Amino acid sequence: MKKSKLVMDKNFYTYIMTNKSNKVLYTGVTNNLMRRVYEHKEKIVEGFTKKYNCNKLVYYEIFDNSYTAITREKQIKAGSRKKKIDLIQSMNPEWKDLYDDFL
Repeated sequence: MKKSKLVMDKNFYTYIMTNKSNKVLYTGVTNNLMRRVYEHKEKIVEGFTKKYNCNKLVYYEIFDNSYTAITREKQIKAGSRKKKIDLIQSMNPEWKDLYDDFL
């Protein structure tokens, strides 16, 4: 199995997930992006992403400390839907599932 940089380093991540039709956007923060996205995809944890079928990772940022990652999460959540879409399109214009890149 290929080990990705995401698994190897101790980082923190702010990320955006969406559903199949790209209509619902969920912003979160974690210290283990692959595990957290897996939990969303498998609907392991009750909540927003399970209810709205958010199972596609479309955006993420990497930070070296939790404070910066949480601050960024709050900044993204406070922004408009258009700002979130622009952010996603700057990194992932095709809105592909970025989780697949790390498998």
